[in-house]
Amino acid sequence: MAGADFLQLDASSAPAGGLATWLSAALRDAIADGRLEVEARLPATRVLAAQLEVSRGAVVEAYQRLTDEGLLSGRRGGGTVVRARPGPVPTPVPVAASRPDAIADLSPGVPDLSAFPRAAWGRAERSALAAATSADLGYGDPRGVPALRTALAAWLARTRGIRADPDDILIVNGVAQGLVLIARLLTDRGIDTVGFEDPGSAGARGHLQRWGLDPEPVPVDGEGLDVDRLVAKGLDAVVLTPAHQFPTGVVLSAERRRALADWAHGGPGALGGVGRLVIEDDYDAEHRYDRPPVAALKALMPERVIHLGSVSKTLAPAIRLGWLLAPRAIHDELVDARYWLDLASPALPQLTLAELLRSGAVERHLRLVRHRHRHRRDALVAALARHVPQGRVHGVAAGLHLLVTLPGEVDDIALAERAREAGVVVHPLSQHRQGDGPPGLVIGYAATPPDRLRDAVARLGRVIH
Repeated sequence: MAGADFLQLDASSAPAGGLATWLSAALRDAIADGRLEVEARLPATRVLAAQLEVSRGAVVEAYQRLTDEGLLSGRRGGGTVVRARPGPVPTPVPVAASRPDAIADLSPGVPDLSAFPRAAWGRAERSALAAATSADLGYGDPRGVPALRTALAAWLARTRGIRADPDDILIVNGVAQGLVLIARLLTDRGIDTVGFEDPGSAGARGHLQRWGLDPEPVPVDGEGLDVDRLVAKGLDAVVLTPAHQFPTGVVLSAERRRALADWAHGGPGALGGVGRLVIEDDYDAEHRYDRPPVAALKALMPERVIHLGSVSKTLAPAIRLGWLLAPRAIHDELVDARYWLDLASPALPQLTLAELLRSGAVERHLRLVRHRHRHRRDALVAALARHVPQGRVHGVAAGLHLLVTLPGEVDDIALAERAREAGVVVHPLSQHRQGDGPPGLVIGYAATPPDRLRDAVARLGRVIH
């Protein structure tokens, strides 16, 4: 094999059958350390293949892998150029500090941040700033800027089946801040315990506990939250993820939805005119691949549900924008609490997001990432079937993660720690449990390209065996 002047690449060092993996790793390293700067142009695939004396298909595949990661992009008439530098993927709910040499952080809840629509966001931001009035740059309405609330009302009607007036929407800094407002409301009303899915998000559970609520575990099965068990506990409020339950991935069934509505309307509760309260975290509702969409619970019982959503999984967590729709009987109380918390969310990001929603850019972005996520999910499922055949895979039809339950008396916390030592970060299912249950691993895939997923699962399989 010959070599190339470009990055002094020498294909003789590539492992047998691993040319594309070797080349994509070499290019990724060159982008990361600055040898290839953003906007640098790469050789044509045919040219580089000839210089390395390898098949053009291997070069095409390597370029495509880095394009899927968001590091490269093709330009009509301009070849392939470097789009961005790679960065670390954060762990939202870590079980311990990540190893600095981790090859793959497969923590759940992280979208494909490399696909963030930078150009569309930049255009929308410039447009929003140009149109912004002096009043838009003031402290503003604690409910959020009217433009975003109007755009969200249309978006939620179109995608989640929720019919709401813009004045019913409260803009918050992500679902986390929404949970803070709700916890304060409930504790002020004398409610100190809420139903909570088991298993359920350790992060959401921690937020509720931090602000004075005791999450009472309610079992989850193949149809979602066990409403009969909720009824038996005599509670006045429940927090759940009905569109894509975290971490099992199940959808709350139609029968359970009806039972939940009966429970919510079945008594006065401690909230007076609101009755019993359902707190709906619309987790991962936008990301589905092999099943039809389901409407939000808010559409079924608007005066019994607080609906929470955000762009953390749609665009990026760093934007810190979300929304809360509450029954009108408690809406003003939540707006007042929002004001005293931090006045309002930043106006310019709100105006930018409003422009993205109005222009259809968010829908276009979702179509792109759904295709990419599906490809990564398929790679992960195939790798698990090969390397972890004893595991049972759940929740593959939607979302950004899947669950693998394991047979026997496996200590999944110890297993996750051994996997971390081998360079693979996953969550033990026990981290998200309050009661007993089978062991398992919660594995995110949206932020990791297929070749790195396959490599990570091969390492995970060796750890398990």
